[in-house]
Amino acid sequence: MKYLDEFNDPDLARQQLEAIDQATTRPWSLMEVCGGQTHSIVRNGIDQMLPDKIRLVHGPGCPVCVTPLETLDKALAIAARDDTIFCSFGDMLRVPGSRNDLFQIRSNGGDIRVVYSPLDAVRIGEENPEKEVVFFGIGFETTAPANAMTVVEARRRGLTNFSMLVSHVLVPPAIAAIASSPNSQVDAFLAAGHVCTVMGTEAYDPLVERFNVAIVVTGFEPLDVLEGIRRAVVQLEDGRAELENAYPRAVERGGNKAAQAVLEDVFEVCDRGWRGIGVIPASGWRLAEKYRDLDAEHRFEVSDMHVEESPLCHSGEVLQGIIRPNECEQFGTTCTPRNPLGATMVSSEGACAAYYQYRRLDLAGQS
Repeated sequence: MKYLDEFNDPDLARQQLEAIDQATTRPWSLMEVCGGQTHSIVRNGIDQMLPDKIRLVHGPGCPVCVTPLETLDKALAIAARDDTIFCSFGDMLRVPGSRNDLFQIRSNGGDIRVVYSPLDAVRIGEENPEKEVVFFGIGFETTAPANAMTVVEARRRGLTNFSMLVSHVLVPPAIAAIASSPNSQVDAFLAAGHVCTVMGTEAYDPLVERFNVAIVVTGFEPLDVLEGIRRAVVQLEDGRAELENAYPRAVERGGNKAAQAVLEDVFEVCDRGWRGIGVIPASGWRLAEKYRDLDAEHRFEVSDMHVEESPLCHSGEVLQGIIRPNECEQFGTTCTPRNPLGATMVSSEGACAAYYQYRRLDLAGQS
């Protein structure tokens, strides 16, 4: 099928790998900022087939993984209420809070429902007027338009029992935080194509200029990732730092203007905590003042909740590309998908989950 088989062609992949090998003369460190790209890399063994001089590190590209621990605890507190139906996508149910997770709340009698669209929560709100219905709205710029439209629709329908717990985060400020860190060893970034389908590529221009760093927007299939790597390596070898769009079949420079308009109406930029990383200024969205009555954080008065991360969990270092998952001493022993210390081990886009699913037998016995 077009765009499936075409971008998984092994012969073309070998040609791409040969081109990367021929272009590489020096060590370079590249970071992908997308959990989907991370899983594509690890599942297909792309990092193992690259020249030894190319090191891929995994950034904070999983929205589930970077959802702050305190936000998880706010969700858990709301979900445990007898008068509430708490709606979430399934990938949030196993993410550990400071003491438990949404699965445990459900097993204790909480009404927690897995939905496949935020509009499902609006329908549940209409069907259950005697209950408070809360949707857990997380994600990068990719999922934000659908959540914003849901807020608009809930207001249009006059729902007074619907609210949203919002934990949206923005990619460019995260790249800026990593690039400005004294611990950063990243020479170039692979930017997430699906984010750019919404927001365009314009927001990355200031990052290239400020940090003199190459940024290549790319997709998620093996050939997409390899093309992004090839372009980044060529830039680095040439001594260039530019923004390139290696995903033109989906990404335009200006992005989706209609989606951007609804985002501007519903959300406002705010400082946001990133799990394992800390607060990154102007890196998130919250509901704008005109929609504040639909903000679950204010409706249920959970704004002042603060908790501490487990000292055993090194997911923050994984998310910043400082270490790889298998370089954490807890990986596969103290921390497993059944007993995770952090979200990176249970999210479907988490780097630790990718290594555990596709690489743990290869890593057995290694330090």
